[in-house]
Amino acid sequence: MLAAGGFFAGVDPWIFSFSFVTVAVTIWMGFRSARTSKTASDFFVAGRSVSVGMNASAISGEYLSAASFMGVAGMVMSSGYDALWYPVCYACGYLFLLLFIAGPLRRFGAYTIPDFAEGRFDSPLFRKIAVCFVLFIGFFYTMPQMKGAGTTLAYIFPGLPYWVGVAVVGAVITLNVALGGMKGITLVQAFQYWMKMFAISVPVFVLMSVYGFYGAHLGANDGRPPSAATEPAAIVRTVERKPLVEKAPADAPWISPFGPLTTKAAKAAGLTAEQARPYSLLYTYSLIIALVCGTAGLPHILVRFYTNPDGVAAKKTTMWVMILIGIFYVFPPIFGVIGRDLLPELYAATGAKGTDKIVLELPRAVGGVWGSILSGITCAGAFAAFMSTFSGLLVSMTGALAHDVYGRMLRPNATPEQRMRMFKIAAVVIGAVAILLGSQVEQLQINFMVGQAFAIAAASYFPLLFMSVWWRGMTMTGAATGMLTGGLAALACTTVINLSDLKMVNLVDFWKANPLARILCEQPAIWTVPLAIGLMIVISKLTAANVPADIRMKMLVLHAPENLGLKQEYIQEHSHGAGH
Repeated sequence: MLAAGGFFAGVDPWIFSFSFVTVAVTIWMGFRSARTSKTASDFFVAGRSVSVGMNASAISGEYLSAASFMGVAGMVMSSGYDALWYPVCYACGYLFLLLFIAGPLRRFGAYTIPDFAEGRFDSPLFRKIAVCFVLFIGFFYTMPQMKGAGTTLAYIFPGLPYWVGVAVVGAVITLNVALGGMKGITLVQAFQYWMKMFAISVPVFVLMSVYGFYGAHLGANDGRPPSAATEPAAIVRTVERKPLVEKAPADAPWISPFGPLTTKAAKAAGLTAEQARPYSLLYTYSLIIALVCGTAGLPHILVRFYTNPDGVAAKKTTMWVMILIGIFYVFPPIFGVIGRDLLPELYAATGAKGTDKIVLELPRAVGGVWGSILSGITCAGAFAAFMSTFSGLLVSMTGALAHDVYGRMLRPNATPEQRMRMFKIAAVVIGAVAILLGSQVEQLQINFMVGQAFAIAAASYFPLLFMSVWWRGMTMTGAATGMLTGGLAALACTTVINLSDLKMVNLVDFWKANPLARILCEQPAIWTVPLAIGLMIVISKLTAANVPADIRMKMLVLHAPENLGLKQEYIQEHSHGAGH
């Protein structure tokens, strides 16, 4: 049947088999878990009963998206060592969560971040504002997951159009989420973390045993001969690198901490290396702020802490997540470094055929059946990556519509059954919109798009949560003004950049003449985050009379140890059958 031409022409049976099994197991686990999702609490916060180990695995599975599994390797290969800020900061962001947000957020006991916004400031209006950013951040984050889906399906089925892969994977994940909600995907995401860990690490070890260790490949790019200092003496070897194609960056900038990524705007403006350095530093600092603060402002990650039994468990979960994802991020950059030497022809391709597919393509360099098996394993890991993250995003956005918009704004007296029905309808609608958006972004880099979602989160939710948790003087007016201004400014900048990169708007000449504007627009966090926090402080000082009357009690609930008995569940309807 596979040889029947058409759709299956040129399909590697090993790659197809591993990918098919991963999708089938994901669907089966989703259906199986869906049977246990009976209440609104199960759909929105998994009954608040997820253990530390399970939740840490699930959060890690949800967080390690197509950007982590495919995008980091692709960006390291295409841009060099200045792209390493992405995996470093992706992991470091959890330190902020651990220290400042995870425990207090869980102790407040809501279902969603808009719940927290309304409860902290006694303002139904603020809920409406907060809901908008769940959707803004969510849709920006779904686009790179869809790019990963289209790229992977186009690799497995060589003749398949990119948009078909986006549509197929999007439909499968939407079905899973609509059936089981948060409880239905928790087990799936926990399994998918370990699947991704296996799929990213095993091919790396095999590739290094065949083609030389990391130090040898690095030496091939910076001119150093391999030595016992970079490899064990028994396996020192010279890497036979293929000639680089014309579009590939030269060795010197590729190995530089200020490489093609951070110097792009300055080079387009014709600046010298010395003149470009301040611009590169600005780009780097802004990227770090976006990724570290953005991690602490991602709604689909934050809502996970509500599934822990208490704040202590939430903090333990965060610590384990830091460990799990830190180990994972050791491996993707190695794919990028080895791929530069062995598959430089990917530099000449664009879209789904470019460097973003290096994780899928490189294992075949081993050759024979083993190469196909290893490539099948990485394809399975790629499926696990974008399926787990898209599942989490879909639950987050669907929860915002079904719980916040429908259950709290439009029909406050809706029964849990009605809200569950709306959850399923909203999942289908949001899934369809995500598929439509994802089909338009083939030419954009996966990691770059995720960075934009982080920038929006860093300028909106991070200031809201950080300041609301730690400053009792914050007012609703100050919080809303800062979040709206910072978040919308970041959203506007990222939209302009995307329209420019997709050639929908011609700004080439403007960017050449204004490299600073290009950097501040492409990486807006360095000015939008301080702007949001500054406005929150200034406006709150001016409206100090509007600080919630029960602020002392709320701060106690956020910060007091659980054993004092002050913890409250802001949303209690799953246990009492009534609103708060």
